[in-house]
Amino acid sequence: MGLLSFVKDAGAALFGSKEEEKQVEAELQAKVEAQREKLEKLKAARALENKVKALGLGIEEAAITVEDGVVTVAGKVETQEIAEKIVLTMGNVEGISSVDNQLEVTNPEPEAVFHTVERGDTLSKIAKEHYGNASKYHAIFEANKPMLTDPDKIYPGQVLRIPALDG
Repeated sequence: MGLLSFVKDAGAALFGSKEEEKQVEAELQAKVEAQREKLEKLKAARALENKVKALGLGIEEAAITVEDGVVTVAGKVETQEIAEKIVLTMGNVEGISSVDNQLEVTNPEPEAVFHTVERGDTLSKIAKEHYGNASKYHAIFEANKPMLTDPDKIYPGQVLRIPALDG
């Protein structure tokens, strides 16, 4: 029989009016945008999880979500120190305004104090403020490894752990 030709704009309006087509298109576009946003959130969560893993911070049963700059992190960790380092790793990322720490700590211990670096701060200055002795800066540096790789490389807005000194 072969190819038959028809008048395109004649016949039954099976596909709906132009207005219906616009509505369907708008609905589909909204669904595509929602999926795109969901994908971006998943990518952000995966990037944070990969950063934590790259630093060697062990977290079991990790569950990480990102919503409007807020990270929620859940899972199990061995120590309070690891939990705090995970939170700091995630919080010290551009675009993250806060971290909801839902981590379960297997071996609980006292929480560290947190310090937000201000312009002009050095680890020595922070040590003097928290410990009364500037030469104790190494304790702060060690407490923030592996996030810190050099005691001279801190920046305003960065949040650091300030653990209690032993004895």
